[in-house]
Amino acid sequence: MASHKYLTGPQVLSRYQISEMTLHRWQKNEKLGFPEPLKINRRKFFLEDDLIAWERNRASGRAV
Repeated sequence: MASHKYLTGPQVLSRYQISEMTLHRWQKNEKLGFPEPLKINRRKFFLEDDLIAWERNRASGRAV
């Protein structure tokens, strides 16, 4: 079974050097295609593989 690494909301903010408001805007912008988090007790967890795929799509100029 593959292990999946999840990043917390604060870790995502740090990874991209963005504010909470920017993360909120990225999540609301459907054209941007930012990965949906797993929500547990009002906390957000982002699958690292999804973030890496999103980064690659952005780098290649494609939106999901």
